[in-house]
Amino acid sequence: MKRNIKVASAVVALAVLAGCASVSKDGGIGDVGRLTQSRIGQDAPLAREIDAKEVEALLAKPLSAESAVRVALLHNQALKASLAELGIAQADLAQAGRLRNPGVSFGRIRGGGETEIDRAVIFDVAGLLTMPARTGIETQRFEQAKLHAASQAVRLATDTRQAYFAAVAAAQAAAFGGQARQAAEAGAELASRMRGAGNWSKLDEARERAFYQDAVTLQARAQLQATITREQLARLLGLWGGQLAFTLPDRLPDLPAAPQTPADAEAQALSTRLDVLAARRDAEATARALGLTRATRFIDVFDAGYANKSVTGQPRQNGYEVALELPLFDWGGARVARAEATYMMAVHRTADLAVRARSEVRSAYATYRTAYDIARHYRDEVVPLRKQISEEVLLRYNGMLASTFELLADSREQLASVDAAIAAQRDFWIAESNLQSAMTNGGNIEARTGE
Repeated sequence: MKRNIKVASAVVALAVLAGCASVSKDGGIGDVGRLTQSRIGQDAPLAREIDAKEVEALLAKPLSAESAVRVALLHNQALKASLAELGIAQADLAQAGRLRNPGVSFGRIRGGGETEIDRAVIFDVAGLLTMPARTGIETQRFEQAKLHAASQAVRLATDTRQAYFAAVAAAQAAAFGGQARQAAEAGAELASRMRGAGNWSKLDEARERAFYQDAVTLQARAQLQATITREQLARLLGLWGGQLAFTLPDRLPDLPAAPQTPADAEAQALSTRLDVLAARRDAEATARALGLTRATRFIDVFDAGYANKSVTGQPRQNGYEVALELPLFDWGGARVARAEATYMMAVHRTADLAVRARSEVRSAYATYRTAYDIARHYRDEVVPLRKQISEEVLLRYNGMLASTFELLADSREQLASVDAAIAAQRDFWIAESNLQSAMTNGGNIEARTGE
């Protein structure tokens, strides 16, 4: 009896220790924040709850790209939902470290003046033996869930940066569109007056009025684009109501002095990209699950426990009870085959992802470098040349060697070159965000221009 009690006590002690298994208090959000911070180059304030005071303080000032990303990480509801999903993986991990609740049986039979009582406490021995393997598997799953959550946060940061640059560029282009419309309106008004004085032909007046109407249409489209891109940014920031009154700077940031030249970009992507790391975790967890499936293919249910029996007028009888599932119909072959196929699927997906990651990095860098060269070309060559032409036309106008319409036409051409320069500068900053995403997070990094 003492031996049975010791065995039962040991099983109960293991069960209690298993029930105490838990994970970090923050549910892995701290690890997700560190993964995110190392990939976006700034602090990543991740939490399940919204910090309304900090969001309000950030929105009170003109937003920069960095502050916009911070607001998104603090306030985006979709990201909050992704962080909440960590709780599911956390619960699965905690559950893997717990035994199935013991079963208690009690039977009482009375007859012929005698009473027979059976008692038993049954524990899941198979669950106890496989607990380390199951805990290891769920630990891998939890780490994978952290990587997925960090990927969501990094993707949100990338999308926010792209939407920010598109919104600032659209507002800047809309402002220049207003200047082009004013120039066209002045030309149309002057042409109308000169036509009325008989100094201008009907054809030339119609041309100036056509320029004006085109300018009106272009400004309306530019204003619409500014509204749409601002709303895209607001959605990513999770803003509504009075929060929509946030302000943006008047112009895009200047180009860096030189483009990035990352060394071993492909190798860096394979070692740091969250989607690649998540795929590796999935393959490792699947491999562990395959080992567990093979180990339990024949015996999947094995219960044991302490039992005693009381009969009227006789000493109490003590012993143990064992319940074992017999593999008469299901030998576990299908489970093993399924686990092996799942593992091979994970391996091939990881290899395919590595190939695509290398290609995405090469494409993203080619786009980034071309966008930088084009933007610098507009900044250093096209815009200064247009400015020089405008100065020469103005000198000729002051010397009565050029007409007012030539001056207005040159002004329109200069505004068009500035508008193209804004678009090229916007494309560079979006390409820069795409490059960072290709090297650290993956996903859809197709070149986007905000059009």
